[in-house]
Amino acid sequence: MRKLCALIVDDEPLARERVRRLLADDEEIEIVGECADAFAAIKTINEHAPDLLFLDVQMPGKDGFAVLDEIKNARAPVVIFLTAYDQYAVRAFEACALDYLLKPFDEERFTKALARAKAQLRRAEETGETTAALLGAQETRGCGPLERVVVKTGGRIFFLKTSEVDWIEAYGNYVRLHVGQTAYLLREPISSLEAQVDSNRFLRIHRSALVNIERIREMQPMFHGQYVVILHDGTRLTLSRRYRSKLQKSLGKAF
Repeated sequence: MRKLCALIVDDEPLARERVRRLLADDEEIEIVGECADAFAAIKTINEHAPDLLFLDVQMPGKDGFAVLDEIKNARAPVVIFLTAYDQYAVRAFEACALDYLLKPFDEERFTKALARAKAQLRRAEETGETTAALLGAQETRGCGPLERVVVKTGGRIFFLKTSEVDWIEAYGNYVRLHVGQTAYLLREPISSLEAQVDSNRFLRIHRSALVNIERIREMQPMFHGQYVVILHDGTRLTLSRRYRSKLQKSLGKAF
């Protein structure tokens, strides 16, 4: 299996050194270069077409987003942003970045991001799809259901695939995204999020709950036409009579 080529772009020498050191013992990665500014980065990317790009946001001259704009017609690498500022997370998401590491990040967080990147790149090799297509190209955003959301927890920024979400709970002007035993808070009304997610996957079962129908294990009748919806992890949710017909239609079953 060929090595994956990585490029490190950061105007801080110590930051580049840290990434280089974290990659040093990984036999699957070959570092093809380091750049301290956007202009050198664009030139190196066009020359070497790296598979993986560790990219700082704020740099002298052009910033990291400008780098991606300049290479949009080239074979796009998988991008992991490196920055000390969390306010760029949404823009990173729109630029189809795989991950967003807030400085100072620890080795565990870096390792997880790298593992995701390698898995994405290997999948692209196996399927023949571009990495941009696998991540959801920016050009198609808005033409289909929402595939990823940006969530912040514990001082970290995560790009969460909506397909990983078990159910969504209304919480005032926020929602809680339940993924296994973890819940992520997102500032988005449930009605707005309902309009964005895949309606073939997520269905409203209560005024305060959307459920991923692939996570439903069983249903048990209650009273007055209501049901208990039980997910694979044992979570119990209420299906109100108002939303019963839509779920029946989606599941292709009457109950």
